[in-house]
Amino acid sequence: MKQFLIICALFISINGYSQAIKRLADRAKQKVENVAGNKVDGAIDNAANGKGTKKAGNENGADTESDDEESVTTKPKSEGLQAYSRYDFVPGEKVIAFDNFERAEIGDFPTNWNTNGSAEVVTVNMKEGKWMKINNSGYFHAEFIKNIPDNSTLEFDLGVNNNFQWVSSNIYVYLTHVKENGNFSDPGYYDHALHFEFHPLTGGGQTSGGVQFRTSRGTANLSNHNKISNWDNKSNLFAHVSLWRQGQRLRMYINGNKIFDLPKAFETNSNYTDLIFATHDIQKDKGDYYLLGNIRLATGAPDTRNKLVTEGKWVTRGILFDVNSDKLKPESFGTLKEIAGVLKDNPSIKVKIVGHTDSDGDDKANFELSKKRAAAVKSALVKEFGIDEGNLETDGKGEGEPVDKNTTSEGKANNRRVEFIKM
Repeated sequence: MKQFLIICALFISINGYSQAIKRLADRAKQKVENVAGNKVDGAIDNAANGKGTKKAGNENGADTESDDEESVTTKPKSEGLQAYSRYDFVPGEKVIAFDNFERAEIGDFPTNWNTNGSAEVVTVNMKEGKWMKINNSGYFHAEFIKNIPDNSTLEFDLGVNNNFQWVSSNIYVYLTHVKENGNFSDPGYYDHALHFEFHPLTGGGQTSGGVQFRTSRGTANLSNHNKISNWDNKSNLFAHVSLWRQGQRLRMYINGNKIFDLPKAFETNSNYTDLIFATHDIQKDKGDYYLLGNIRLATGAPDTRNKLVTEGKWVTRGILFDVNSDKLKPESFGTLKEIAGVLKDNPSIKVKIVGHTDSDGDDKANFELSKKRAAAVKSALVKEFGIDEGNLETDGKGEGEPVDKNTTSEGKANNRRVEFIKM
């Protein structure tokens, strides 16, 4: 009996020791996570408050540099063309509305917008350009958008702070028509609204995001909810949202994944003229906020095959690069896939890839940048899609051949382009 009691005592002691070790490990892990989270939040907040080093850029806003190297860990995991391998989204050919807040002063509410709340333009040190930071409830009307045509694409970027709270508001997006003399901050004045709700968490204790949609089409309503596996409040803070309208049909992609494909989302014979974002109760005291940027509306179907094979030239604004860089953005995959398909189906065609920039910055630097970007497109077509390198040549024109004025954001976006010319 004595021996049995000794064995029990030893077992209890060992078990207690194991539990203590586990608790210490859990606490250490939590401490590491908290420290990492504080570094990321501090990096964003420092940039938003104007701290750190800022370097002017010549396209898509401003480049930013940071003394906090930890911030690089917040880059989306989906970066890289292969992460978008199922992405068949191709932007419209002509940009008709664009805002990256490049003309807005840091700390101000942006021009060409209206609100019943407040927001400010900021820079962040892990992402290029300027952003509208929203940490209060309100409605935010993009007044530079006057119409969402039947055949058009709409893109924008969303970001959140690290450890964004589940109890903080969704960000709501409305594609709608505000009735004449109506109040944009009152959905009761919306006619035939297509309504989306985004959040980086699908529920308490979850780590991935979610999106819901509702449509109002006369007396009929559609609704659904989907999980977003590649947007969250920890490792993947930014989401690139792509909407593709073709008549009544709407397709939505987030960070390269197709989320919805709705054949009858839009009401026939109804105008959709307004883009409105909204938030409700955000936990500002917890440091929560949304970042909104790079709103881009383009129109026109990309008739790649006919224009390249028959007309001998295809122009795209859907191949995008980092600021002042020849690094391809992952959302370029759909456009590259489109042109690669045409080239594979027509293996005898030889093309020259020509890069173009806007007029911001130094002429010589823009010329060299345009050549490097054309070379990057060629490299991607060869390495990622298996196009014969011998069928591709490259060139760059810099800012020398504009097709639109360089005095507006939309004009600059149209001048930043890649041309494929049949030889």
